[in-house]
Amino acid sequence: MQAIEAFFPLLSQPQKVVITTHQKPDGDAMGSSLGLYHFLTGLGHSVTVISPTNWASFLNWMPAVDKVIDFEKEQPKCKELIADANIIFCLDFNTLSRIKNLEPSISSASCVKVLIDHHQQPQEEAFTYGISNTAKSSTCEMVYDFIIASGNQDKINLDIAACLYTGTMTDTGSFRFSSTTASVHRMVAFFLDLGLKHSVIHDNMFDNFLENRLRFIGNALLNRMEVFYEYNMAVMCIPKFDLKKYDIKTGDTEGLVNYMQSITGIRLAAIVIDREEERKWSFRSKANFDVNEFARKHFEGGGHKMAAGGRSSDSLEKTYNHFLTVIKQYETELNN
Repeated sequence: MQAIEAFFPLLSQPQKVVITTHQKPDGDAMGSSLGLYHFLTGLGHSVTVISPTNWASFLNWMPAVDKVIDFEKEQPKCKELIADANIIFCLDFNTLSRIKNLEPSISSASCVKVLIDHHQQPQEEAFTYGISNTAKSSTCEMVYDFIIASGNQDKINLDIAACLYTGTMTDTGSFRFSSTTASVHRMVAFFLDLGLKHSVIHDNMFDNFLENRLRFIGNALLNRMEVFYEYNMAVMCIPKFDLKKYDIKTGDTEGLVNYMQSITGIRLAAIVIDREEERKWSFRSKANFDVNEFARKHFEGGGHKMAAGGRSSDSLEKTYNHFLTVIKQYETELNN
């Protein structure tokens, strides 16, 4: 994988571009994809954003989200666009396994592939150019850096600012995580100087849910959470029954794992959700417990040191019991 700076000359001529991101895109994935979309279309490129799957409805306010194509719904069209592309941007994921059924099409494409991502252990051989920087708060911040480094700061408009602000805000926990560096605040200040209305974005992202989601969260906290003080750990186990009872849609479980981190002394928070095809894990940590390493070792996952995800093909009961078994190996680490 060559340095991202070597790619910049390709921006000078119109290209057919596809942008993609990980399955079930979150604020950072969709924000970085659409932020880059607006930037590249402004330069005269022909750009399409393809999501491997559907996405949460609370992202539907974002500028040009109506132009994003869901691969699962329009596979023939997406495959044709990918085959015809000169450049494919891969944002907010660094291994092709994260794009689900889209992987074969991206993997077999012979065009230039560009990685912009902030997760650990990138699959560098899969990309022509790229940048992987785990110190960055978000892929949105990295897209902002990409635009600045290419000499196109003057091309940043309010649509780009809104998209990039969204992903940076969500991936930093509304600017409270340690990844919120001075450069993040300088970027946000630039957006505000442009005229960005940040309070509107917060309303769209956090105050835009149905009553059933709040009742689902209440049930999860009351009936599905267990706290193991001997491990300074809390865990939720969400059965498929709850998802159906409360009519939970994509994105409705976003942030649920973070509630457990508010308990005094908790250093590891985990949640497993019984999805149709697999059991999905989310892990959050404090005080340097490495959940990226934990997820990679035990749950076919990964991510960041303090925020990671995983999966299991086992039943909900089996994967939950497996978690309770392996966590015993970390008792000393979680108590130090």
